[in-house]
Amino acid sequence: MSTAKLILGSSSPRRQELLKQVHLPFSVRTPDIDESQIRTNNPVEKVEQLAIRKSQAIPLLDEKEVILTADTVVSYKQQIFEKPKNKETAIQMISDLSGETHEVYTGVKIRSSEQELVFVERSEVEFWPLSEEEIDWYVSTPDPYDKAGAYGIQSLGAAFVKRINGDYATIVGLPISKVVRELRQFSIFPY
Repeated sequence: MSTAKLILGSSSPRRQELLKQVHLPFSVRTPDIDESQIRTNNPVEKVEQLAIRKSQAIPLLDEKEVILTADTVVSYKQQIFEKPKNKETAIQMISDLSGETHEVYTGVKIRSSEQELVFVERSEVEFWPLSEEEIDWYVSTPDPYDKAGAYGIQSLGAAFVKRINGDYATIVGLPISKVVRELRQFSIFPY
């Protein structure tokens, strides 16, 4: 049994659920960073830089700890869709994605006192064409407001998804199968 201790640097319930799903024991330590300082329009750079920044904001308290941080954005026509600030922004995002294919990028950083690595995973999501009524119904729920791109594929937003190409968990917010494989080199394994 490994003595390494996984620390998830995220308060995201979705990332926590993915780690629980594959039986990776962890504790949570939430980073405090100003995400607005990363101003790139390149989604790969954005999620990579945010995952790194989040990791740097969490100190290693002993040599057995392994910090895992991640960030997810939605990208459509070279525009990054983060969490919507209000109902109007959510309506605009969902309207833009209606009937179209967009990309979801999740950047991950894993760090111990001995080593670190960063990677970015990408998946594509195609939405059904959506009516005004569907969009109005959706933005009247709490679902879009804490999620990149204003929708959650693992919740009510699943009703909009026609097809995905890539890893579902990347879209949720943590490419869990790759994370499991990468954590092996940090001596962290599912139990």
